[in-house]
Amino acid sequence: MSTTLHGTNAVAPGRGPAAAAAGRPSAEALAALRRVRWYRLPRWRRLGTLTAVGVLLAVMTGEQGSGADLLFSLRTTFTGTALWAWTAAAVALWAVAEFGAAPRRVVASGAKAAAAPLTRIRPALERRPWLRVTLVVAGLAAAVLLPLLFDRSTNQVLVDWVGIYILLALGLNVVIGWAGLLDLGFVAFFAIGGYSTAFWSGHLPIKPPFELNPFLSIPVAMVTCLLAGILLGAPTLRLRGDYLAIVTLGFHEIIYLIAKNAESVTGGSLGVFGIPHFSVDLGPLQYRWGLDPLDYLWLLIGLITGLVLLFRKLERSKIGRTWEAIREDEVAAAAHGVDTVKYKLMAFAIGASTSGIAGAVYASKVGFINPENFPLLYSVLVLAYVIFGGMGSVPGVLLGAALLAYLPHGLKDVVDQKDRFMYLGALLVVMMIYRPQGLLPARRRRRTVPTGGQS
Repeated sequence: MSTTLHGTNAVAPGRGPAAAAAGRPSAEALAALRRVRWYRLPRWRRLGTLTAVGVLLAVMTGEQGSGADLLFSLRTTFTGTALWAWTAAAVALWAVAEFGAAPRRVVASGAKAAAAPLTRIRPALERRPWLRVTLVVAGLAAAVLLPLLFDRSTNQVLVDWVGIYILLALGLNVVIGWAGLLDLGFVAFFAIGGYSTAFWSGHLPIKPPFELNPFLSIPVAMVTCLLAGILLGAPTLRLRGDYLAIVTLGFHEIIYLIAKNAESVTGGSLGVFGIPHFSVDLGPLQYRWGLDPLDYLWLLIGLITGLVLLFRKLERSKIGRTWEAIREDEVAAAAHGVDTVKYKLMAFAIGASTSGIAGAVYASKVGFINPENFPLLYSVLVLAYVIFGGMGSVPGVLLGAALLAYLPHGLKDVVDQKDRFMYLGALLVVMMIYRPQGLLPARRRRRTVPTGGQS
């Protein structure tokens, strides 16, 4: 017998329409509800999660630790009133979200009213291509001109964190968002791109057969990472899920340890110094990037714009539709004649080449790299940015990576540096509870992943 449970309004087969119309639960539904462990219900799991977030926020906003007393911070936090205040706020938020019908109606009506213009914008954009072009041009103009109003430190953050992480997130979105491959070692290709730039500029202990103009290291790093992606993917992409994730994790550790221990090849822990800035020398056209972060910011805007245009075309092509089929059901795709290994390898290589571009730009911008510039944490951060923005959605990935990469800098005046990633973690937890599909999810993901807060 099949019984559907929705709170207390469960209706089981065999009950007449009068009981269903009255909203009274059937005896079978009540019996089934009693058999369900209370802690297994999503509603109570959300209470536990939000309570944990409240405790975490109490610790984050409490007293700083002391070297003389390692438990000073925890002791003052758990014996003060802040813990009870944060916990009460978390429980109140949960109660309003779960049981407050009137507040939910107000929020729903407000969200519907706020979304109404957006629902009218999409058809208008589809009917008027010139309007889409105008909006894109206006957005690019704002991205180019607004940094002129910022100070040097802000532009430095926009280059070293926001721009670089957007490139990495775009590449990982191809792998995990479109092809559905869980890659936990994506920053390894970022490292390969950086060391490739150092090699072809002649700054590694081993010398290249000839030195390249630093600007030409971008396509060379891209091709190098593409080949590295193929070499990694060819023997491993028959694996799926957790097994593939472990393999990519091991690949990152291999690259990291080679960079750290092969001193005669990579310079070891000391790293590589003196990587030159980009320059263009084409007859009368000569330009040299310098210490001003604006030069690299505009270069990153151009690279990101070009990649977005290419990826949008790729998403709508036969390859993009094949990736979607593999992501939804690889067995069914293979049964219909799709060479799944070939297309997964293609996604892996394209994502790796995008990471190589980011590595080349980063190495030239900073002028110095060492193995500690490419820790495993960065792979986890890029994965979190893609999920936060919306897997499979290019606008969502751009927005998610930009917001979360800039967040630590935005908190610099109000939050201690050691605590900034805790706020990022709390934000991700709340986001995954109430909007697991991401900020701007792809259409299919918006239809298949339910909005959080539903029992």
